[in-house]
Amino acid sequence: MSAFSRKVAIAGVSLSDCGRVDGPTPYTLHAQAARRALADSGLDRSAVDGFASAGLGALAPVEVAGYLGLKPRWVDSTSVGGATWEVLAAHAADAIAAGHANAVLLVYGSTARADIKARRRTAGLSLGARGPLQFEAPYGHTLIAKYAMAARRHMHEYGTTLEQLASVAVQARAHAARNPDAMFREPITVDDVLSGPMIADPFTKLHCCVRSDGGCAVLLVAEEYVADTAKEPVWVLGTGEYVSHATMDGWDDFTVSPAAVSGRLAFARAGLTPSDMDIAEIYDAFTYMTLVTLEDLGFCAKGEGGAFVEEGRIGPAGELPVNTDGGGLSACHPGMRGLFLLVEAVRQLRGEAGAHQVRGEPRMGVVSGTGGWFCSAGTVILSRA
Repeated sequence: MSAFSRKVAIAGVSLSDCGRVDGPTPYTLHAQAARRALADSGLDRSAVDGFASAGLGALAPVEVAGYLGLKPRWVDSTSVGGATWEVLAAHAADAIAAGHANAVLLVYGSTARADIKARRRTAGLSLGARGPLQFEAPYGHTLIAKYAMAARRHMHEYGTTLEQLASVAVQARAHAARNPDAMFREPITVDDVLSGPMIADPFTKLHCCVRSDGGCAVLLVAEEYVADTAKEPVWVLGTGEYVSHATMDGWDDFTVSPAAVSGRLAFARAGLTPSDMDIAEIYDAFTYMTLVTLEDLGFCAKGEGGAFVEEGRIGPAGELPVNTDGGGLSACHPGMRGLFLLVEAVRQLRGEAGAHQVRGEPRMGVVSGTGGWFCSAGTVILSRA
């Protein structure tokens, strides 16, 4: 039985223009994605009484809702990094289930790539010279360095190899090769990944996500709205969220991500297990994120992630297709990618992914976002049935 008192479905999803988008502003991408998601749902804008957004404006989501002409009676702007959108989806589902809202629109948009090109901002990722992070910032401890340290620890503890990590990037690119909307589609090999320029040991360039522009939107609705929607609903069966640490010295184990808790909660609330899942959409700013999240969600035992991702098991023809649009490693990554995971999962479960639709008519999927440097996680279980 659903954990919610009122069932909740995703009724509409859409992307804005993505990849290399030099003209529009982030607000334009928000509006573009919102209009398309509403059109996808078949519902009118007047049905939307809840709104969630993060990452844009001093008073998000007030400014974005105003730009879109919405006056919601329920709002949220919880921001926990890349996991923000799975956490916001969980909050929206709870609000709908409790009757505080009936239709909640989640919207994101960013011109992260275009801003760098136009020199509107730098690509610096050294975060937080105040608060707890002030003790790490003086050492140049950038975001990528934190992920690199965690990957090295996993390699030390469990014998995970560079080749295994590289295979994650290779299989993401194999998915992207089938997706006409992916930013990079040329096939790559393990040797290509290993021979690339070093960014932060052990990560070479292809171990790291792309930098793109783009936006997307997801509309969640109460069950009584489903009869009026244009597409088959995708039901939210269970969610989980967890925050584990702010600084590296507060992280108990570099080989365990917060998805170990958020995933357990989501599966328990859905009454399902990892073996029930047909697809997985996992935040992949770096290859190690995919590997360790698969472990922590329970698809394999701790330390066995390296072996699990070998032999094409997470690729288009694998037993568990992962990041079926090409992921942040190849498709797009405009600052925060968590909402894109939900869009892709819904399209796959509806059978609407076109050229990159996975085989076997997937019916259940897990979406798991990670924020900060494995500081936060949000996990959502979805189903067609």
